[in-house]
Amino acid sequence: MSFFRNQFANVVEWEEFRDDMIFWKWSNREIKKGSKLIIRPGQDAVFISHGKIEGIFENEGEYSVDSQIIPFLSTLKGFKFGFNSGMRVEVLFVNTKEFTVKWGTQNPVLIPTPELPGGMPIRANGTFNFKVNDYVALIDKIAGIKDSYLVDDVKIRITSVLDQLLMKWISREGKDMFNLQANSFDIARGIREDLDMQIIDSGMTITGFNVMSFNYPKEIQDMINKTASHGMVGNLQKYQQISMTDGMASGNVKGGGAAADMAGMMMGMNIANEMMKNMNQGQQAQGENQAAAAPSGAPGQKANFCPNCGTKSTGANFCSHCGQKLV
Repeated sequence: MSFFRNQFANVVEWEEFRDDMIFWKWSNREIKKGSKLIIRPGQDAVFISHGKIEGIFENEGEYSVDSQIIPFLSTLKGFKFGFNSGMRVEVLFVNTKEFTVKWGTQNPVLIPTPELPGGMPIRANGTFNFKVNDYVALIDKIAGIKDSYLVDDVKIRITSVLDQLLMKWISREGKDMFNLQANSFDIARGIREDLDMQIIDSGMTITGFNVMSFNYPKEIQDMINKTASHGMVGNLQKYQQISMTDGMASGNVKGGGAAADMAGMMMGMNIANEMMKNMNQGQQAQGENQAAAAPSGAPGQKANFCPNCGTKSTGANFCSHCGQKLV
């Protein structure tokens, strides 16, 4: 009898374990006397009979089905193994870890904006996290008709609605359309809540959603960079002068015929004119400051020079040149 009993013995375990597999179903076989259940770290074993959960075993280890498992199952406590009989059940092995998935928009998302009538074409990328949290809903919606389920299956479901959610939350939270990264936290939080509603009925929950970067078309990104540069310099005229000076100093502005020489001359003349203009303005301001600071003479005393025309005084009460009173 011992010989036949060993023939019937088997091992209930996750035979096709993959790190990207959410669950795997041990099915279409009988559990017989002498069978063993093996639960590895990061796994739960859910016993199912006739579509109903009989028991959930969470602690890792090796268990005897007939002496340690069956006595604790809800409706199978009275089951007795016969010499040649077994019990047909399904065991759903669930990966309990939190999964991290990278995402990225395959096509630009057109975000409505007054600046561009056709919409701002934006790409984005980041990560999201999820895990199984409800075995009843998982079996009812997915495991009841599938023998396994992969992370890619969830990713496909998430990315199918992600473009619409990006459009919704960028439009709502993207106060500065040209600096969306500043509002990425609020945008990601809104998307996470909406995604959680998408998969919660399948026994899973979104535990995190992050936007790593927003990407604009090259032309718009160049415009953003140039606008930022102008703002840093102060105004367009100074930006042009600095750009030309840097080009001459670095050797990037080189001769290339009459046109290039003429451009160089014009550039030099513009810089020289600007320098002369600044010098003249400085001298004029200096003269005004000196005139304002010059003493006008004490009351009752004659000035040494005429305050009107500058002619040297000869001690008279009136200027000999213009007649200006000197006292």
